[in-house]
Amino acid sequence: MFLIFLRQKKAMSDIEKIQLFESKKIRTAWDEDKQEWFFSIVDVCGVLVESKDHDAARKYWNKLKERLVAEGNELVTNCHQLRMVSPKDGKKYKTDVADMRDMFRIIESIPSKKAEPIKVWMATVAAERINQAIDPERSIDQAISDYRRLGYSENWIKRRVKTIEIRKDLTDEWKRGGVTKEVDFAFLTDLMTKTWSGLSTREYKAFKGLTKENLRDNMSNMELLLNALAEESATQLSKERNPEGLGENAVVAKEGAEVAKNAREDFEKRLGHSVISPEKAIDYIQSPEELPFENQEEHSTDMEKEYKTQDLTIIWKPELCQHAGICVKMLPKVYNPQERPWCKPENATKEELMAQIDACPSKALTYKLNK
Repeated sequence: MFLIFLRQKKAMSDIEKIQLFESKKIRTAWDEDKQEWFFSIVDVCGVLVESKDHDAARKYWNKLKERLVAEGNELVTNCHQLRMVSPKDGKKYKTDVADMRDMFRIIESIPSKKAEPIKVWMATVAAERINQAIDPERSIDQAISDYRRLGYSENWIKRRVKTIEIRKDLTDEWKRGGVTKEVDFAFLTDLMTKTWSGLSTREYKAFKGLTKENLRDNMSNMELLLNALAEESATQLSKERNPEGLGENAVVAKEGAEVAKNAREDFEKRLGHSVISPEKAIDYIQSPEELPFENQEEHSTDMEKEYKTQDLTIIWKPELCQHAGICVKMLPKVYNPQERPWCKPENATKEELMAQIDACPSKALTYKLNK
């Protein structure tokens, strides 16, 4: 099984193990401040070279480190050490770890046939593209494409794109008022989020069970509207008052957020419950069977659907699908919920398809080799 980033169950401290190739696990740690995953390098090496035990994997990594140093490779110096529980005795020891980007680079240096599916995926996605898929706000055009491929509804996409435009107007106002540092942007954003929702950005993400994902990409329509109201109000107030510096901009930002806070509290009284929801993107995106379809056979969720190439047959069981979106992220040219058929296996190699299907957490996608 490929690398699968499993969601937290409740809070930041409750993180499930990341799986690599079937049932074998690698130890991981989430850095809340850096908003990064860190992986045990020994565990990854052990799986890729099929080490018989932890000691053999550790020896392999030590030899690989020596080779990388001799080649002048900076990867070794980029590695960190974290105290992790040993699979041997259950005690914590300092363990070499790497973030996602460096972990991918290390995998590239391992001559293993099991590493090839990962290398293929890396070549098509790349580290920057991965981050862009996690945070599509970086580009409106790219965002629309990403949201569609991930299965968001067109109505949700329209609202989300509008909020991106509103956000840009606000940050332009902050820049006009002398706020230019990213840390100050983060401070003002957190102030506004806390004011209108009652939760800081970190608390809000934890409430939804998020880690590195973009908070706005995981908001409901109502949450998006309230956040947009806060930011648009702050923008209009800033244009009228022309605040200078972080302090004055913070006052205006808070006042703008209070407009959304008052609207939220008034609506919640009428509604009878909070509009701040623990639901996230997976609860909003459309599964393939929920989208417009051309024939009833493909729409049905009580049957298997097969997609064939010369080498293999993909079997899809809609009733098992958890809509994690891994298939779309790994092979967007193959899987597109907006199209019919939504699966076009001819757009990838047999190896690419096998690697992606092995990564399906629900096993809604399986395959069999054609004779």
